[in-house]
Amino acid sequence: MNRTLPVWLTKRVPSPDTVREVQGMMRDAKLNTVCESARCPNLGECWSKKTATFMILGDTCTRSCGFCAIKVGKPDAVDTHEPQRVAETARSMGLKHIVVTSVARDELEDEGAEQFAQTIRALRAEIPNAIVEVLTPDFKGKRWCIKIVVDAEPDIYNHNIETVERLTPEVRVGARYRRTLQLLQTVKQIDSKVYTKSGIMLGLGETKGEIVTTLQDLRSAGVDAITIGQYLRPTTRHLEVREYIHPDVFDEYRRLGEEMGFLFVASGPFIRSSYNAIDFSKKILADRLASVG
Repeated sequence: MNRTLPVWLTKRVPSPDTVREVQGMMRDAKLNTVCESARCPNLGECWSKKTATFMILGDTCTRSCGFCAIKVGKPDAVDTHEPQRVAETARSMGLKHIVVTSVARDELEDEGAEQFAQTIRALRAEIPNAIVEVLTPDFKGKRWCIKIVVDAEPDIYNHNIETVERLTPEVRVGARYRRTLQLLQTVKQIDSKVYTKSGIMLGLGETKGEIVTTLQDLRSAGVDAITIGQYLRPTTRHLEVREYIHPDVFDEYRRLGEEMGFLFVASGPFIRSSYNAIDFSKKILADRLASVG
């Protein structure tokens, strides 16, 4: 089904100069970003602000989720020098809030957890007071993998639930709705000081009641921050958009999330997990941000 984009889903294209600068830095350091790999609609805006989300463990995923544009196949070997390159590039960019995500690496015994931990430690060494946020795969629910990442002391641990329970088998290949909730609970059990975060996409055929239930489930799991955005189909091979959600409806969900007790709710058509991620840390970790030189 072809759907014309509504007017609220148009964006101004920023000047390409800074975009090229960030792209060049990533190429020189042989690093990947989820901004490019996932075809994020906010790439131009974020890169023009010299911000980007680092994607570690290569650019090839072992899962083929119905919504995601990241390529699928057999990944390359883990690059043990990658964490240091991420840290040095983040320092060169002058980042105060760094977001690190990855492809799924189901073929690895630790699912890539140690690479996350090494990246966090490298960032701490290069930019001691920066806010470090990780957005990890589900590690198939392995507690020992989750603990490896949490023990490296990220400030924010993000894992996206992506959609409602009914649609999870179609949208998230290899994932489980309840496993995601358990992962987020496990993070808090290991270290209650770590802020937890999750995100959901709208427009895949979910109902309002299912969205409310999902938000309630996340809050019951102790999640501190939530992002709610519009699903946009990256190619014709991916799941169709069933509905374009009006901005007023996103505002309604934002208010609902705040009433439920989330510390931070970002809700809007262009909201993504890492889009303006620093806004959360500005709210809860202002002193830390102020100390970053």
